[in-house]
Order: sequence, then C-alpha cells, then structure tokens
Amino acid sequence: MTIEPNHPTLDAARALQSELSQRAQEMEEVRRLPADLAAKLAAGGLFRMVTPAAYGGLECAPRQIVDAVEAVAEANASAGWCVMIGATTAMNAAYMDPGTAQEIYNDPHIITGGVFAPMGKAVVDGDDYIVSGRWQWGSGSANCTWLCGGSMVFENGELRTLPSGKPDARMMIFPANEVELIDTWHVMGLKGTGSGDLAVDNIRVPKARSVSLVADKPQVDGALYKFPAFGLLSLGVAATAMGNAKGALQAFIDLASAKKNQGSRKTLGERQTIQAETARMMAAFRAARAYLHDEIEMTWEVAQNNDDIPVERRAALRMACTHMVRTGADICRTCYDLGGGAALFEASDLQRRFRDSHAMTQHIVTAPATWELTGRLLFGLPTDASMI
Repeated sequence: MTIEPNHPTLDAARALQSELSQRAQEMEEVRRLPADLAAKLAAGGLFRMVTPAAYGGLECAPRQIVDAVEAVAEANASAGWCVMIGATTAMNAAYMDPGTAQEIYNDPHIITGGVFAPMGKAVVDGDDYIVSGRWQWGSGSANCTWLCGGSMVFENGELRTLPSGKPDARMMIFPANEVELIDTWHVMGLKGTGSGDLAVDNIRVPKARSVSLVADKPQVDGALYKFPAFGLLSLGVAATAMGNAKGALQAFIDLASAKKNQGSRKTLGERQTIQAETARMMAAFRAARAYLHDEIEMTWEVAQNNDDIPVERRAALRMACTHMVRTGADICRTCYDLGGGAALFEASDLQRRFRDSHAMTQHIVTAPATWELTGRLLFGLPTDASMI
C-alpha cells in the first residue's frame, strides 16, 4: 500500500509539532493535555482516525494512523499517547449499536477515552446495566465527552460466562459527566497524559452502549475493523514509542553538535565514539521502524482480502510492536547516558524522552509478557490468543 505523504491527519500532526514541543514542560507541570491543545488535535481529525466513515470518521488505514501518531509523539510523547488512546477507543463505534454509535460520534470534534481492563461490575437490569467501578490509567479523560470502562457482567446474582467458560467482560460506555475523575497521576513518565483514575457508582448504562471486543463482531464493514483490536492498540503504543525515540535521537544530535566536555576543544559530535554510537542507534531505530512497517503492510493486505486475520499474522504484528517499544526505550536510555550532566536538567528533552520511553514499556500490550505469549505460538503450543 502506498502512503500519501499529504494525508490530512499527518499534515495536521506536523502543523502542531512546534507548539506541542514548546509546551511539553507546561504539560508536565499540569500533568494533562491542555484543553486547547486537545481541541486543536481534534480539529485536525486525529481523534477520528479509527472512527467509522459511516459515522463521519476518517477510517484511516493502519499505516496512516501510525504515521500521524508518530508525528505527534516526535514533538511530545504525552500528546502522542493521548491521541493514540482517543483514536483507538473510537474502535468501540464499529462494534456498537449503529443508532447509539451515531448519537455518540456525530460531533466531528468528539473525544472518547477509557480503560479496557475489566475493573468494573455491571449488573443486568432489564435493558440496562447498573455499573460501578474504578479504573486506573484513564489517559486524556479530562478532555473526553464519553468514557468507557471494562466491566464483569453479573446476571441473577452470578458472574456471566462466555461459551469458552471465560467471564463475560464488556466495555460500558457512559457520559463523562457521570464519571468522577480522581487525580492519582503522580508518576515518572508520560506525566502530561492525565492518566488518573475513573470511577462510577451505580450508574445506568443501556445495553446498546456496551461492547465486547472479544465476543462481539463489528457491525461496520471495512478492512480496518477486521484488524485485531489489540493489535491496533499495540500499533498505537509502538507509534508513540517510535516518535519519541525519533525525537530523542534528534535532541541528542543537536546537543552533541554544540556541547564540549570540560577541557575539550571538540564537540561531542566530533568524537569518534559518539559518532559510532549515534550511527548504531540510528540503524537500530530504522531497522525497528522498517520491521514494524513491513508487518503492518502484510497484516493490512490480509485484512483487505480475507474475512479473518490468522492468529500467526496477528502474533507477528504484536512482536513487531513490542520490539519497537523496547528498542525505542533502549535508544532513549543511550541518548540520556551519552548526554551527560546536561541531560539531568528539565530543560533537556533527553531526560523527558528517557522517562516517557520507559513508562511506555509498562503497557500490557507491549510488556515483556508479550514475548512469552507470541513465543508459545512460534512453538505451536496451545495458547489463549484472544488478546492478540
């Protein structure tokens, strides 16, 4: 697939890079994405890249989504993370009752967010669920109009199970004004994402406003919605890591081109050891990026020509995403190390890039456990592939 360099979302991301970069420290101080920046990103369509075209969304190809998120994260990883969460959460629309989806997504500037982890409880009550719960990691929630939270479904006093025997966990979608946002976001990295806790207490959620990305089938046609939901989320995390690593490399090159160690007439960039290490990092970055792009293209080709994407292909995509995230963190750590004492200061991009990159490695879809999950499939061992 040929990616047009002037895709509107990529253009919008690039147009905002300067401001996003300049306001990185502000975002760290307020610990969230400022509302005016969220509005500018929304106006550029960056939160509607996954929203179905049937509901006014852009329904972008995966590579276009990755390119746009990468461009935002190159300027500011926290902003890239918020874009990634808001965009991928809109995949719920493809699984939702069409009338309800139209109601939620009819505003072109809408931002949705939430948490997949089933930390809530949903009790069946006629055509509704009564939902209570508290969810961690609610990135970008302060700018959202609608939020969602994964919940275990209970019926007649018992936990409802799927035919597989697993608990029936569904995403409950509710207006943001029914949610308590709890400020728990005091962290090392991705400080500007506002990823505090969400809580609801006995709110009523119509069944039409619930989806399961595991048990339900998309109600919207289109290759994007054949793409594995968790694979798409992994792509978003990898794209953020990729942009952050790209930004770290440029920040280090800028620093090394000007900085001279005490007593030295040469800049860091004129030292052979620094030149060699920078070339090695750049090669590692380009290799991981090319590997990710290759897996995206192969998976997208299958999605466009088949009803289902085989588990082996889904696993291959996840491996490339995890590899990009881990490689990005390694690059950011090396840039930080080589930056010396200058990298300690908050005015340096390198310390922020270092912190943000290692925060990304903790996300469940690209955490080290992904290697074990995908490695089992490489050996042909029985594997629960529902989360791949």
